[in-house]
Amino acid sequence: MTKTKGSGDLNGFLDAKSEIEGELRFEDTFRVDGQLKGKITSSGTLIVGEEGRIDGEIYVGDLFVSGHVQGLVRSTGRVEIAAGARVEADVDTPVLVVEEGAHFSGGCSMGQRSPQAVPTAEAGSLPGRTAVSLGGPALGAQD
Repeated sequence: MTKTKGSGDLNGFLDAKSEIEGELRFEDTFRVDGQLKGKITSSGTLIVGEEGRIDGEIYVGDLFVSGHVQGLVRSTGRVEIAAGARVEADVDTPVLVVEEGAHFSGGCSMGQRSPQAVPTAEAGSLPGRTAVSLGGPALGAQD
């Protein structure tokens, strides 16, 4: 999984074998490779590495998951779930990308914000990826 446009420099991380319980606020981009239980709030990008585990509430701009997320997810940008990742959460986001081999269990709401169309080349040309956008033109739609 690669970070997409608009993601800032990594300005914090929780290393593997580290555990935190509480509330996290950050700017730009934060990576979790350890375990975090609690609430995360940011307009930036959260990356959950393969060893990362989050149990709680996540309110971010973009979320990229390669590890395990459980709870509630609210994203103003996009949520991407990589192959091998596990997301057991209710997700509210304008754009959801689930790679083949990922596990997603929970509710999904996509109609609360102003939707953004997903370019056909972004989702349609990458095998094993599905992009979903509600309210915009259908992927591959002709004018």
